Amino acid sequence: MGFSSSSATYLLLSTLLLSSFSWAASSSVHENFLQCLYRNSNYSTPITKVLYTPQNSSYSSLLDFSVQNLRFTTSSTPKPQVIVTPWHVSHIQAAVICSKKYGLQIRARSGGHDYEGLSSVSEVPFIIVDLVELRSINVDVGDGSAWVEAGATLGEVYYNVANKTATYGFPAGTCPTVGVGGHLSGGGYGTLLRKYGLAADNIIDAYMVDSNGRLLNRESMGEDLFWAIRGGGAASFGIITAWKIKLVPVPSTVTVFRVTRTLEEDGEKILLNWQQVADKLHEDLFIRVILQAANGSQNGDKTISFTYESLFLGNASGLLSLMN
Repeated sequence: MGFSSSSATYLLLSTLLLSSFSWAASSSVHENFLQCLYRNSNYSTPITKVLYTPQNSSYSSLLDFSVQNLRFTTSSTPKPQVIVTPWHVSHIQAAVICSKKYGLQIRARSGGHDYEGLSSVSEVPFIIVDLVELRSINVDVGDGSAWVEAGATLGEVYYNVANKTATYGFPAGTCPTVGVGGHLSGGGYGTLLRKYGLAADNIIDAYMVDSNGRLLNRESMGEDLFWAIRGGGAASFGIITAWKIKLVPVPSTVTVFRVTRTLEEDGEKILLNWQQVADKLHEDLFIRVILQAANGSQNGDKTISFTYESLFLGNASGLLSLMN
């Protein structure tokens, strides 16, 4: 059974009208959202200076610059309607309040080391709050602590601490470009963990904007929520703006080594020995092993390499004495 010419025309017009209505509704939400941001941001720097829409020439470069998984930089990857790079907490509060009002999901991003794309991608209309501009670090050696804004990287934390003291450190990860916002809220595995635990174990306060746009600290959020954001992924509960971290004592001299062996060099036997003693080593000694595919001794052959990376809190003679 075929369609008449009038039926086909009707269907075409209906499709066009529905499409136009959908586009108009989406455009209306977008405009209302932007107006809401203007109204709810009361900082001296207008929020217009930290907003990027697809019409901005720097939108694409800002979107992609910290994405570590290139699968999320393709043309088919869902894109945010707006990127906000807050200079002040009020910009974050406005983004949260207005996203909630107009049904937009928020993706919070600090360093971008998010291999699942959870800080950059969503299947529903969304915005990104990129904390790249919030990266101040204030070290208080006398108090043995530091306030670190969530957009700072681990490398920046280590650099600032080392500039102030040679006898304090912070137990977090080894990659210098990882952002503290996500790393600390996810736990924070590092080379000092055998003595001092995870990074999350050494957080003593925090500032967070919750889903209602309120700025909370440890006291006002309560101990249950403070416990949850240290390991449970803070983005599940709000947007962390800053952490107060506890610095830990370290010797002024430490020792590191890196040794690689392959299957042909009895790598699997060394791995077995490492598994049997790793949990029994002195807490000042950290040794991890990384297994990777590698080229074999013959052209075209493949093998497995075992790379042992270590940090010892002391000098080389102390390490040799301990190992013997």
